[in-house]
Amino acid sequence: MPCPSKSDDLVFFVNGRKVIERNVDPEVTLLTFLRKNLRLIGTKYACGRGGCGACTVMVSKRDPLSAKIRHFSITACLVPICSLYGAAVTTVEGVGSINTRLHPVQERIAKSHGTQCGFCTPGMVMSMYTLLRNHQQPSEEQLLEALGGHLCRCTGYRPILAGGRTFCVESDGCRQKGTGKCCLDPGGNDASSLHRESDICTELFAEDEFQPLDPTQELIFPPELLRMAEKPEKQTLTFRGERVTWISPGTLKDLLELKAKHPEAPVVSGNTSLGPAMKSQGHFYPILLSPARIPELSVVSKTSDGLTVGAGCSLAHVKDILAERVSELPEEKTQTYRALLKQLKTLAGQQIRNMASLGGHIISRHCYSDLNPVLAVGNATLNVISEEGTRQIPLNEHFLAGLASADLKPEEILESVYIPHSQKWEFVSAFRQAQCQQNALADVNAGMRVLLREGTDTIEDLSVSYGGVGATTISTQKSCRQLVGRSWNELMLEEACRLLLEEVSLPGWAPGGKVEFKRSLVVSFFFKFYLEVLQALKKLAKFMPDGHHYPEISDHFLSALEDFPITGPQGVQRYQSVDSRQALQDPVGRPIMHLSGLKHATGEAIFCDDIPMVDRELFMVLVTSTRAHAKIISIDWSEALELPGVVDVIRAEDIPGTNGTEEDKLMAADEVLCVGHIICAVVAETDVQAKSAAEKINITYEDLEPVIFTISDAIKHNSFLCPEKKLEQGNVEEAFDQVDQIVEGEVHVGGQEHFYMETQRVLVIPKAEDKELDIYVSTQDPAHVQKTVSSTLNIPINRITCHVKRVGGGFGGKVGKPAVFGAIAAVGAIKTGRPVRLVLDREDDMLITGGRHPLFGKYKVGFMNNGRIKALDIECFLNGGCMLDDSELVTEFLILKLENAYKIRNLRFRGWACMTHLPSNTAFRGFGFPQGTLITESCITAVAAKCGLPPEKIREKNMYKTVDKTIYKQAFSPETLIRCWNECLDKSSFHSRRMQVEEFNKKNYWKKKGMAIVPMKFSVGFAATSYHQAAALVHIYTDGSVLVTHGGNELGQGIHTKMLQVASRELKIPMSSVHICETSTAMVPNTVATAASIGSDVNGRAVQDACQILLKRLEPIIKKNPDGTWEDWIEAAFEQRISLSATGYFRGYKAFMDWEKGEGDPFPYYVYGAACSEVEIDCLTGAHKKIRADIVMDACCSLNPAIDIGQVEGSFIQGMGLYTTEELKYSPEGVLYSRGPDEYKIPAIADVPEEFNVSLLPSSQNPPTIYSSKGLGESGMFLGSSVFFAITDAVAAAHRERGIAEDFTVRSPATPEWVRMACADRFTEMIPRDDPKTFKPWSIPIA
Repeated sequence: MPCPSKSDDLVFFVNGRKVIERNVDPEVTLLTFLRKNLRLIGTKYACGRGGCGACTVMVSKRDPLSAKIRHFSITACLVPICSLYGAAVTTVEGVGSINTRLHPVQERIAKSHGTQCGFCTPGMVMSMYTLLRNHQQPSEEQLLEALGGHLCRCTGYRPILAGGRTFCVESDGCRQKGTGKCCLDPGGNDASSLHRESDICTELFAEDEFQPLDPTQELIFPPELLRMAEKPEKQTLTFRGERVTWISPGTLKDLLELKAKHPEAPVVSGNTSLGPAMKSQGHFYPILLSPARIPELSVVSKTSDGLTVGAGCSLAHVKDILAERVSELPEEKTQTYRALLKQLKTLAGQQIRNMASLGGHIISRHCYSDLNPVLAVGNATLNVISEEGTRQIPLNEHFLAGLASADLKPEEILESVYIPHSQKWEFVSAFRQAQCQQNALADVNAGMRVLLREGTDTIEDLSVSYGGVGATTISTQKSCRQLVGRSWNELMLEEACRLLLEEVSLPGWAPGGKVEFKRSLVVSFFFKFYLEVLQALKKLAKFMPDGHHYPEISDHFLSALEDFPITGPQGVQRYQSVDSRQALQDPVGRPIMHLSGLKHATGEAIFCDDIPMVDRELFMVLVTSTRAHAKIISIDWSEALELPGVVDVIRAEDIPGTNGTEEDKLMAADEVLCVGHIICAVVAETDVQAKSAAEKINITYEDLEPVIFTISDAIKHNSFLCPEKKLEQGNVEEAFDQVDQIVEGEVHVGGQEHFYMETQRVLVIPKAEDKELDIYVSTQDPAHVQKTVSSTLNIPINRITCHVKRVGGGFGGKVGKPAVFGAIAAVGAIKTGRPVRLVLDREDDMLITGGRHPLFGKYKVGFMNNGRIKALDIECFLNGGCMLDDSELVTEFLILKLENAYKIRNLRFRGWACMTHLPSNTAFRGFGFPQGTLITESCITAVAAKCGLPPEKIREKNMYKTVDKTIYKQAFSPETLIRCWNECLDKSSFHSRRMQVEEFNKKNYWKKKGMAIVPMKFSVGFAATSYHQAAALVHIYTDGSVLVTHGGNELGQGIHTKMLQVASRELKIPMSSVHICETSTAMVPNTVATAASIGSDVNGRAVQDACQILLKRLEPIIKKNPDGTWEDWIEAAFEQRISLSATGYFRGYKAFMDWEKGEGDPFPYYVYGAACSEVEIDCLTGAHKKIRADIVMDACCSLNPAIDIGQVEGSFIQGMGLYTTEELKYSPEGVLYSRGPDEYKIPAIADVPEEFNVSLLPSSQNPPTIYSSKGLGESGMFLGSSVFFAITDAVAAAHRERGIAEDFTVRSPATPEWVRMACADRFTEMIPRDDPKTFKPWSIPIA
């Protein structure tokens, strides 16, 4: 078969337009092609691994077998452009636009407030749009499935789902009383409460205003592609790049010839396995073979004894096929199919299932494969084919182990997979446990099958396979053989567990860690299988004439059989409606949609990396240290500079000014202090060239001692970044002598990655004269970037202009760090005289930037037997990393906020920031409060356990009750705090539900429920007056339109929307007449970081001031012509030479703290709140389900209830992630393992509480702020701990039942591993334990 040397034309369609690419590079992904070649920038780059959904687009193809057009969502970052021959791609731009026609999907996600930063929104839109193309009225289950592969760090998902639900065929409505009626319907509540809540609103958007979905308006499948698909060309297509050749044969015969000719070439179907491996692990293949155009590989055939599925079928298609067979066949024949279906529901996200093929999944033989263990026990057979012919390979332990005798030969490909039916008396089950319920790789999974002799409980055949406990799927043949002939009873169970633990031997140092947890799952899963089979036998026994007696399952144990369902959040959002006398035009207090909401939904909102490439632009890639603490001996960049396109290597010695500060260097000069320390940077013509060159830079190190990673090591070495911070009141030692009881405990809180969806990015453009620079940067503090670049380049600040249009999420991670990247990029721009763009990959962003400080806390609490706390002594140690950054400030804030809502007369708080050889940790939403207050609340639960009282009683007893002073002598009234607490108890029906939880726990041994309610007193602002100042510039143009510029940055928190509301109210003009362009240091100088929850407060006051100045100037004109229009007045003002531009200024709230005296007024005001959460845990696996969360937050007079509720929900879910699933793993050498969405799990849509209610407390006064509003950006973060304490409450219930002593060592996050191992039982007792001194662990705890 001829293989021409020229490259064929790639033909496909994008948004209805034909694309012919003549010299396509097979290494280019669809995402890169869309963004760079077609300038379709609505599709976003966020992770590059298909794990977050930000780059989702729709692909449409004609199915050659059914002749129907199929639409499916895919992640563009993994799709090789060459695989799209003959396909139609639809991006968010092809769905709708604000300039032409909005699609209902776009309109509804925006108007239901489902966007905040908006970076993830185009991907969400595309998944919903694809769903609607396939199902005009989808079910809620289909909607959840469609969105399951997406991550959002801002919203908390509820409003996204609320927008999507408006398309669904059925809606469950409010589940508050389980009646199908909403609790807010007339009659849904008693009359007194209805009367009391007459001014309370529960609607954030009006569904009847939405435009209807009209399927006739959608893009048709291109007729040309239809003709191509109906008469497919059989010739082989070849696409040649610089390094890689992509060959796409048109027939199976040609594919087999090519495979014989290129036996080492992989066959690439979905690229979901090979793509990430090529990106992250450097795998490289010069020839890739694509089976996409070969219909024979997607054929499905049904026979009387089984099902044969083509290896080319996508996992989504396999799921549909299996569901169809399950509906057609009797249950006894579909045991294996049901087990596979169960795994497919949670395997990856919808987009990956649409792309990944069954054949690719099997052949990859990943240790975490969810299907291989089930296929192995189900006796599946692989049908392989080559030029020599076909043969069958059993999918058994030999194939899974990769033994040559049982594997495919290099010239063979997998044609199809035969999965036999199960038979009567045969039982098949599947199990998996992952860090979270959906879209997460399994820690351990299993497939189990048993065949019993008919009418008996005697084992005829047994097969058990596990994933996650070895390099590949492990088949336990030896154990299973020994159990054949045994009866299915308790004795067999004991023996099976012993045998399985012997055969599945996992060393203590095993990759992935969690060794004891994985061992426990090996036996926990088998126990679940044992119970499932008994349950099935019980059903069968009813139909047996002389019913065999099978062991009974205690009712107490039945709950172990049920898996937690995947559900989407429902709930009620309550807020105070505006005064009926308020002018209709006045937008303050109304749930106004985010200013950029519609642009987010259409992909037309421009982020930093969406700015078009400028003339002669270079791309920068950073080179970082691979050692934790070492001296740099030499840097050899000669090989890198020889590569094509490489322009220069930027080093510390190229910096014309200062290299950062003594404490915080921009680039390492002589010594590196952590893995990820920036050493130099490569600038090249393209990102690919820069990345290739960065890999060629050779750095020689000499390791230095000591190397410190953990807090305990830092304490041993006396390694601290700053002096001790201390606050004290009363006489702690004396008080300890007078109490009834004393408890001492430890609290360990892991770190947290910001995981903003838009990674760090900056574009520096040098101007032609006067050393001027324009810097476009994703930052919370453009003035800090400006100052840092100024000192780095040694040029005045007035030559540098920083522009911030919007930021794709910040959470504190874009306060200090962007200045580092901006300065290094600026050095590159000045040295080369060309613009420089720096965009961090997700892996590099997570490696370099640091995050929330891990914490180790020790407490000693003295109390009376009635629960009154008399003395509390807390020591806090933060892991600050290798440089000071914000660690001293975080330590100070943590100490100031430690008391939370409690009045304890005798207190001593001490804090230290430890210096370790990890990337420096930095500001993060809550700024120490979420970690520190976990210690305080852990003290409360410890006291409750000792006193035999519920924790909520201890909380109430010790809470502030009357006007009082804090530990730092700041006076405040706790009235609103108490209102929030009581309202939360009431709204959550806490006491009646607490009784139901206790009743549930009495009846269930393997599942336990827990409930917790926590109060919060969160101090807002910086502890310094100068940080509270703000300025604004307001221009009125002669047509009456108004331009507002202020010092705040739009991070998704809606600050620009709120500023327009303020301007609209003050000037008494519609919001549509007011515009905000961007935040620019040239327009408003010397700004303060948008942080500490006060952005809207202080900038709102500045905007208000400017507007009032302008109105004052206009007063004489308005008096003269009171009936005139706004436009008339402005025209007259211009004629009379009245300035229509004003600078507004707010001098700031007074705030100070004297650490010497331990007193001050550091905070302008407090935000109060309370949250109640209920969870259910599975003691056998450690999994948990969030049943309900109720939040009451004191917003005073909300500027915008939709935005404020969004902030509360989003921060609660982010806090919930901190305390439950988000786990940073470091190697013993200080290398961060968790560097992407696969390894680091932020909450996904299935993790949100099933019922999620938020109430903004009806207004109370807050005089110092704009219109008595409050900043709610951070406070909700800590309320996520109510989920953590609900989990520990459930674990405590298990402890009481099992007679396990209460442990006063608290560890966060409460991962499935922690929960499972805390719920000790007969199975955890069976597992072997390793002496930690005998091996080097895979990971180390840094807190």
